[in-house]
Amino acid sequence: MASKLSIVILAAGKGKRMRSSLPKVLHPLAGKPMLAHVVNLAKKLNPDKLCIVIGHGGECVKDTIHDPDLNWVVQAPQLGTGHALLQAQPCLGQEGMTLVLYGDVPLISLETLIRLIEVASDKNYGILTAVLENPDGYGRIIRDSETNTIKGIVEQKDATEPQKTINEINTGIMVIPNAYLHEWLPRLDNNNAQQEYYLTDIVKMAVDQDVSVVSSESVHEWEILGVNSRQQLAQLERIYQKDYANKLLDEGVMLYDPSRIDVRGELICGTDVEIDVNCVFDGIVTLGDRVKIEANCILKNVTVSDGTIIHPFSHIEDANIGANCKIGPYSRIRPETQLVDNVHIGNFVEIKKSRIAAGSKVNHLSYIGDTTIGQNVNIGAGTITCNYDGANKHQTIIEDNVFVGSDTQLVAPVKISFGSTIGAGSTITKDTPENELTLSRSKQVSINGWKRPSKT
Repeated sequence: MASKLSIVILAAGKGKRMRSSLPKVLHPLAGKPMLAHVVNLAKKLNPDKLCIVIGHGGECVKDTIHDPDLNWVVQAPQLGTGHALLQAQPCLGQEGMTLVLYGDVPLISLETLIRLIEVASDKNYGILTAVLENPDGYGRIIRDSETNTIKGIVEQKDATEPQKTINEINTGIMVIPNAYLHEWLPRLDNNNAQQEYYLTDIVKMAVDQDVSVVSSESVHEWEILGVNSRQQLAQLERIYQKDYANKLLDEGVMLYDPSRIDVRGELICGTDVEIDVNCVFDGIVTLGDRVKIEANCILKNVTVSDGTIIHPFSHIEDANIGANCKIGPYSRIRPETQLVDNVHIGNFVEIKKSRIAAGSKVNHLSYIGDTTIGQNVNIGAGTITCNYDGANKHQTIIEDNVFVGSDTQLVAPVKISFGSTIGAGSTITKDTPENELTLSRSKQVSINGWKRPSKT
């Protein structure tokens, strides 16, 4: 690999066919902007300079992709790929080489780029090519019939009918020695069907100067696919998810249906993990050994420890789940929640910004917010911690070995002391004594002669 590597990512296109006010390169793939995928990959090559050429919606792009290591270059107006790279020329040194990438080609792999850079070295002009069954829309690689060396690239709109039958295409990704790049870019012209400055025209300049033009193919054909429409973006999303699913399978994860999982970030799994259909993993999710995620669950920035089962239709976000817990079905665990080991959270239970210690249960139709719950606590069905007074949030403390009867309201700030029992249907507004039964109910009465209202 070259001692000095510059990388320029072209990201100035408007993307008219996306039919969106959002710049094309900011449309999400697997939960993050397409451009972010390319930037993250480029940084793995440790470049000396990393430049992004922006145009339509450029300020929005800069505001979205926050990175102090990036050099931003504006292309206005947009007059082709050669013109785009020309805008970045002042950022590029005289030594080493420049790798050209595209913000709307998000699936290119590190392995493919390393191979291309190694083939090019500091002296050769390297082009990433692919052989496609249907090359329609791509520029064609023109080779010498005798030596098989590359003589040039012709864009489809400028190609003759015989040239259109060529299946080897230019992906647009290339490595150019900087010593030549500074000479060739100012010499580009727009004498073509689209009246644009084609970056590919410098291939002929290289050939005319006896600079070797070498090629390398991508590891996977789908790596070089770009996005110009929502249909193409959806296609790449499925490709990405299928590839991620295959990697999980290779690591020993049991996927009930590999075509029905979405990873929008990073999923780290221990041994003997099982994942049922239609689960979404967002951000960084870590699953310990023997964790089972049942159907239709959503986990975002979650750590789940060994042996825990997440039952169907549960939603967990920014939380830490201990070992051997049972959650769901239909549970919602909100940010800043910590469940210690052997905790049960049941159906239609919402937990927010709370810590629940080992062996405690909240099994039915309850809301627990801004609460600390001790060990071996049982929260009855329909219990609510009333943590909001209309202006501020308040804490509820429930100590060890507490039993809270069904349909109870705990009005914060309040402490339910060790061993307390709360009678069903109570509204608790004061701290309770230890190991006592506390309840608050009005006397039950029946009203003779009362009639239910009826519609008039």
